[in-house]
Formats: sequence, C-alpha cells, structure tokens
Amino acid sequence: MPISAHYALTVLIWGLTWTAIRLQVESAAVDNSVFYRFVLAATVALGGLALLRRLPKFTLRQHGWLVLQGLTLYSINFLLIYRAAENMTSGLLAVVFSLAALFNAFNGRLFMGIRPNPRIYPAVTLGISGVALLFWHDLQIGNATLPALMFAAAGTFWFSLGNLLSLKVREENIPLLAGNAWAMFYGAIALGIWCLVNGVEWVIPQGATFWGATLFLAIPGSIVAFFSYITVIRELGADKAGYATVLFPVVALSVSTWLEGFVWSGTALAGACLAILGNYVLFRKPRATARLA
Repeated sequence: MPISAHYALTVLIWGLTWTAIRLQVESAAVDNSVFYRFVLAATVALGGLALLRRLPKFTLRQHGWLVLQGLTLYSINFLLIYRAAENMTSGLLAVVFSLAALFNAFNGRLFMGIRPNPRIYPAVTLGISGVALLFWHDLQIGNATLPALMFAAAGTFWFSLGNLLSLKVREENIPLLAGNAWAMFYGAIALGIWCLVNGVEWVIPQGATFWGATLFLAIPGSIVAFFSYITVIRELGADKAGYATVLFPVVALSVSTWLEGFVWSGTALAGACLAILGNYVLFRKPRATARLA
C-alpha cells in the first residue's frame, strides 16, 4: 500500500473515532471505556498473530521498549485526553490535540536530534488556525478550566513521545504488527492497574451500541489506524505524520453533518480550507528547476 494511502486511512479512521468515542463513553465510565478498548484490541491482535504463527519472540530489552510505547500511545495519553474532555469543549480539545505535529517536531529535535522539515511551521500554523475556525463557536462558548487545558496538553505531549518511541522500536528490529500488539497489551495492563488503584467501579455495559463502538475503536481505530500511522512515521517522519491530527477533525465534522445535522458556516468552511491548505504546504513537491543548456 502506498504511503499516501496509509496517511489517508489514518485521517479517515481517526475522524470516525470521534463519534464512536462519544457513543462509548455515554454507556460507561471513561477509564473503563479506554480499558475495554485496548483489552479487545490487544486480544484480537495477539490472538490473530498467534493463529497465523506470526508472533515472534522478543528479548527483554525489546519488551522494555514496547512497555514504554504502550504507556505513551495506548494508555496514559488516552486517560489524560479523556479527562480533559470532561471539562472542555470538543472543539478546544481538537485545537490542543492538533499541536501534536508541533510537539513531534520539537521533541524529535530535543530527544533524537532530528531536524524538522522547515515546512512544518507554516503548515501547522495554517492547520491550527483552520481547526480553530472549524470550532470557532465552541471556542467562544467554552469555559475550560486550567487543569483541563493542562490535561489536554499533557496528553498530546505523551502521544508525541509515543510517536518518537515508535522510531526507537523500529531500530530494535521489532515487526510493526507484533510490536503494536504487545504495546497495546502493556497499555491495557497499565489501564487495568490504574482502574484498580483508583477504585473505578467495574461495570460491563450490556448495550449493543457500547460494544459496537468499542469494537470499531479496538480494530479499525486502534489496530488498523495505528499500524498505518506508525508506518507513516517510519516513512515520512513524526513531524509530517503528526499533521494527521489536524485533518481528522475535518472528517469528524463531515460525519457529524450526516449523523447529527451539523451545519457548515462560512467560518467552518474557511477553517477546513486552511487545514487542507496546510497539508498541501507540508507535502507539496518542490518544483524542478530548469537546467541551463
């Protein structure tokens, strides 16, 4: 599959997960919802690979990196983001999370010495401005508390660290599918420990809506989307891959138009155009310079 298809698939699936997450958390506590998502994802991924005999043995060192990936991509970041969502509008949360592309560039330079693509700064400026316009109404009526903003920023920062850790996992020669499966398993363990320590009530929802949403979040939303997303990171770099977080709110609102009757205002349309323009600035190919005869 070409890398552009992996990028598009990531944006499309993560855009659809917004609706699935809302349906999921309406039926269960946030912490339980995230836990069930990654228990199911890890079970399906590890079980499927075991049946196909594509589950290699890893060293303790390799498992150590996968534990770190599980903590940053498949547990702590989600707990922080979901906690922020309890006290801020989804629009403001989308704006904060779209900073992931900038965090990726900053963290890559700071921790791994990776020089970011110079286009990332104008592209992210356009993208974040676009997301802000998309949710302009939410931003005007939002009354997020400082702790909620800090949770959102911290969750995005942890997500960014997970993006970079995926590059370290590649350096350890860990196959992507198997590595993700084990990382989700460790993330699920961390979430389970968190629920136990904090006395979260263990409730097993009975509704088909909850389990349908959880199934979508676990398989397309986690196994497929993270496989595609980390593939993009490996091929294009974490800074470019992070721009997906700018585009999936556009998909989410497009879905909301169909399911919930979202009405596109002029401001929202301008925001979508800016977000797409930022994507063009980041990925456009440079013009070939004419050679003198």
